[in-house]
Amino acid sequence: MLHVSGSLTEVIPRSVWHGWGDPTQAHPLSDAAWRFLGAELGLRGVAPGEASPPVALEDVALAPSRLDHDGAGAVARQALADVVGPDHVHLERSWRIEHAGGKGYPDLYRLRTGDGSNAPDGVVVPGGPGEVAAVLTVCAEHDVAVVPYGGGTSVVGGVGAGTHRGRFTAVISLDLRRLDVVAVDPISRTATLGSGLRGPEAERALHAQGLTLGHYPQSHQEATVGGYVATRSAGQASTGYGRIDDNVVGLRLATPRGELVLGGRAPASAAGPRLLDVVVGSEGTLGVITEATLRVAPLPTAKRHAAWVFPSFVAGTKALHGLTRDLGRAALPTICRLSDEDETRVNLTLAGASGRRLLRYVRARGLDRPALLLLVWEGTDEGELRQRRRAAHRLLRKSGGRRLPRQVARAWESGRFSGPYLRDELMDHRFLVETLETATTWANLSRLHAVVGAAIRGALEVDERRAVVLCHVSHVYPDGASLYYTLVTPQSAEPLAQWRQVKTAASQAIIDASGTITHHHAVGTDHRAYLPAEIGAIGVGLLRAIKAELDPSGILNPGKLIP
Repeated sequence: MLHVSGSLTEVIPRSVWHGWGDPTQAHPLSDAAWRFLGAELGLRGVAPGEASPPVALEDVALAPSRLDHDGAGAVARQALADVVGPDHVHLERSWRIEHAGGKGYPDLYRLRTGDGSNAPDGVVVPGGPGEVAAVLTVCAEHDVAVVPYGGGTSVVGGVGAGTHRGRFTAVISLDLRRLDVVAVDPISRTATLGSGLRGPEAERALHAQGLTLGHYPQSHQEATVGGYVATRSAGQASTGYGRIDDNVVGLRLATPRGELVLGGRAPASAAGPRLLDVVVGSEGTLGVITEATLRVAPLPTAKRHAAWVFPSFVAGTKALHGLTRDLGRAALPTICRLSDEDETRVNLTLAGASGRRLLRYVRARGLDRPALLLLVWEGTDEGELRQRRRAAHRLLRKSGGRRLPRQVARAWESGRFSGPYLRDELMDHRFLVETLETATTWANLSRLHAVVGAAIRGALEVDERRAVVLCHVSHVYPDGASLYYTLVTPQSAEPLAQWRQVKTAASQAIIDASGTITHHHAVGTDHRAYLPAEIGAIGVGLLRAIKAELDPSGILNPGKLIP
């Protein structure tokens, strides 16, 4: 067992308080891209110079911290300081605002317009699993609510502190950045990782041992291992490496009732129901994940790319289904990403002159509304990779696909983490920008795609306003696939009401058309009302019973996940 700890979490800069990541990594839209977007939305005069930047940090409205008052709040603050040290209890304005929600549109809009009402009363930064457990004991004794916080990348309202805050003496954000242990077992190919490790930090430590987690969600730059596990995350390469829940073999969970240690003894067990699955996806409502033991894979030394087009999105989904049916999971590409007709057209146009030439080339060959499929294979054996690629290409050709230059897939991969920066730029120019996702069976995929897209357009295209609605398949399974939507439209006079209208319409359409309310974004507050439709009243009752056992005073991430 190889151990590394203590120095990783300061390497990656924390994100800006009102947006995403490191602003120096952003690539602004070109003038041509702005003109295209304006034409798509029926606007005139859309230009980069019309920005409406966020308010200054000092202008964000912030209520006084209840931990800074005399009485119960001050007593609780001192008790927390006794556990983690006074230097790790932060009531400063900047810390509270930086923890005032996640990266969903409502969270960002509120902060950008100066609304800090979702901020915690303070931020506590424990130094290890023992301190986390002690903090929870203090909070239960003093009736202080606890919102676990990793990278703060939730897009479903999962880390805001404002929900039900009136019930409690105070609400703290429990920042887990100091939980950064790494212990690698190269023989068993597992790694025990601290929940506060960000994606790049975890990969850097594993790469040094010739290994990888292979988990690359779009939030990779900011998201943490604990967040992956708490939200049942699915990375862009999950077709090859598996979702995070496929790879969790053990974890430590701190609860107000004590520590729960699950799994890690053996690769499989028949010792009753698998309690590990109760904690994975629990979103901080049952306890705080302090460490997770995960399966890891050999670091790939070979990579191949491919791009294909199909006459339609339906034809492309049938081709993907054929791959899963005829190849089997082990032979599938590591990444499979199929864009619908609108996403294909918009993405190729925004790619510049080369993308527009490619679109003209495809249309000249009879594909008026093509659907673009991007594939990536990773592995350690060049010959085996070649065989997998050839087998896939044979099937795709039989399904009516046409090959494009592999550079198309390489270009996508080089910019695959840039989406959040583009969202920030569009928000600067008063656009509503949102993503949502679902999944269903192959038999229902085309219907769900059409129904949800229509619901989004119906909710947004009012008062002569137009919308860009894009969708792609991002993960495939033997029995179905996911759908990931991106929408852009001009802000209305009441942006949060506009967002709520489209979110409600899309969510209800998903439920009515037999999709899952979330494939990998988790539940948080945004999807909470729809959970009973998916798991039933008895399922909700089971969750409540488990929470009552582990968190009898209800201090853990109140208002999230459980209806």
